Amino acid sequence: MSDSAALAITLFSELLTADQLLRNRLTRVLPNKMEISHFSVLNQLARGGAEKTPAQLAKAFHVTRGAMTNTLGKLEAAGYVHIRPDWDDARRKQVSISPAGLSARDAALAAITPLISEMVEELGDTKVRAAIPVLRELRLKLETGGSD
Repeated sequence: MSDSAALAITLFSELLTADQLLRNRLTRVLPNKMEISHFSVLNQLARGGAEKTPAQLAKAFHVTRGAMTNTLGKLEAAGYVHIRPDWDDARRKQVSISPAGLSARDAALAAITPLISEMVEELGDTKVRAAIPVLRELRLKLETGGSD
């Protein structure tokens, strides 16, 4: 195995392990049995401010429409989102965050911020700032399917 291949395997092994460990920690601190996918959708809707279609959300999170429909169904049942028909195209739906969804998102942010802040503090600002551009470039390459 070449040094380059070994480096790539080590990088992805570290990323996958860190992802799993972070997800486990976040899941433990999220309030009211909220799942990470639920928080992510609520956060996206809260930050964007505008309604989104389920297809737009699925694309943004790189999941299937079926997976997003499942997540949105759970959020709607909890009263966290409103789903309405699109008045211009009856085949589509529009999703917006409800006041209860905003409160749930804020509670989740309050629960996870200390955990994330503690990790950043332990690593140090310099290391974190150095890692962000590399991780962002890797994400962009993965999103576009590029390998150059």
